[in-house]
Amino acid sequence: MKFRLIAPLVAATLALPAAALDLTAMSDAERAQFRAEVRSYLMDNPEVIMEAVEALQNREAEAQARADFTLVADHAEAIFNDGYSYVGGNPDGDIVLVEFLDYRCGYCKRAHSEVEALLETDGNIKLIVKEFPILGEQSVLASRFAVATKQVAGGESYLALHDALMTFRGDVTLPALRRLASTFGLDADAIEAKMDSDEVTMEIARTRALAEQLQISGTPTFVMHDELLRGYLPFDQMQALVAEKRG
Repeated sequence: MKFRLIAPLVAATLALPAAALDLTAMSDAERAQFRAEVRSYLMDNPEVIMEAVEALQNREAEAQARADFTLVADHAEAIFNDGYSYVGGNPDGDIVLVEFLDYRCGYCKRAHSEVEALLETDGNIKLIVKEFPILGEQSVLASRFAVATKQVAGGESYLALHDALMTFRGDVTLPALRRLASTFGLDADAIEAKMDSDEVTMEIARTRALAEQLQISGTPTFVMHDELLRGYLPFDQMQALVAEKRG
């Protein structure tokens, strides 16, 4: 079999499912020759491998996107109407942006200013914050204190503390959290007393369970309208997605 004949066959073969070519139907000699021709073709045309990898990655990304749309639809009530997560921005906005975050996450801190800019420039976005501490004990401590603040002092106090924690650069300790609370005139004793309550534990546990159902393993993760957005997104990309969702 000449190379000029086998090359197109190899190229076509690479584009076919594995089941479309039955090597077991070949003799040992034919199989060895075919494999040698495949290797020779790929060595002479390595770009074919990159094209195949890119095509596979595109198919996997499309499949993941379809699966994510289904996940959002199946868990819409828990995502958008759980009854306990902080709601900010415009509560009546036509676009809902949900963020799963961790106060120790560098990309969450980076995304914080982007989300703020989006809310400031677009007055028709509803923001829902999901406390999802996954980066160790300091993350859990910060989330417990934040959730306790919301339960004790309300949404405005939570937002003030939340913003402070997103820009906080030191180690998260209880004394540091108490100092932050005092900065905003909050009752640090009442918040600390609430931190280990069943209500705080349940809220964080329910959000963690939801994240598992949505196959979220990292922060930040966003849900915008009907789409899961895994990872950090700069302001211009978020703004473009908002425009796309509005059609």
